[in-house]
Amino acid sequence: MKTFLAMLLCCVAACAADWTPIFNGKNLDGWEMVGPGRFVVENGLMKTEGGMGLLWYTRRQFGNTTLRVVFKTTSPRSNSGVYIRFPEKPHDAWYAVHNGYEVQIDAAGDEWHCTGSLYSLSKVSKRTQKPTGEWNTMEISLRGQKTIVTLNGEVVNEFDGNQSVPERKAWYEPVRGPRPDAGYMGLQNHDEKSTVYFKEVSYKE
Repeated sequence: MKTFLAMLLCCVAACAADWTPIFNGKNLDGWEMVGPGRFVVENGLMKTEGGMGLLWYTRRQFGNTTLRVVFKTTSPRSNSGVYIRFPEKPHDAWYAVHNGYEVQIDAAGDEWHCTGSLYSLSKVSKRTQKPTGEWNTMEISLRGQKTIVTLNGEVVNEFDGNQSVPERKAWYEPVRGPRPDAGYMGLQNHDEKSTVYFKEVSYKE
C-alpha cells in the first residue's frame, strides 16, 4: 500500500510539473499593461481595477499549447476575458480584440458572449461557470487553427478558424478574419464595476 501511494504521489507531482506558470504570484514580471485601468497583485492574486485595458504576456507567443487560467468573479456581472492568437505586440487595449480572439469571462452574457465563448464568434455548448466567489479553471487548447475551451473539466466550445461566423454587428465586436496559429496572450480589464481575480496563469506544450 505504501509503495502504491508513493507512486501515486509521484504521478500527481509529475502531472502538476507539466504546467509552466507565467504569473509568479508576487508581481507582474513579464507582463505589460496597455490602455486604462490596471491589474494589481494582492495576496498572491491578480486583481482587475479600472476600465478597458489589456494586460499581456511579453515573453513569448503561444501555439500548439494549452493555456490554463484559474479565476473567480465578484458579482454575477463581472466581466473579463482571455485574449489569444494576436500576432503583434499591442499598441492599445483594442488591438487584441480585433486581431486575436477573446475567450469571454461573463456569467451574464448570452451563449455568444458568456464565459467560454469566443466573443461573438463561437457560442458555448453548455454553461459550467461556478457561482460568484468560487474558483473556475479554464483551459484553452490551441491546435493549429482549432481552439478548444474547457471550463471546470467540461468542453464548452470548439472552434475552427476557417468555419463560418455570424455577421459583425457593432464596432466593438472583433473584426472577422483568420488569426495566426500562434500569437501572444493577455487578460482583459473590462470596466470599473467589474472585479475579477486570477490565481493561476500557466501553459503546457
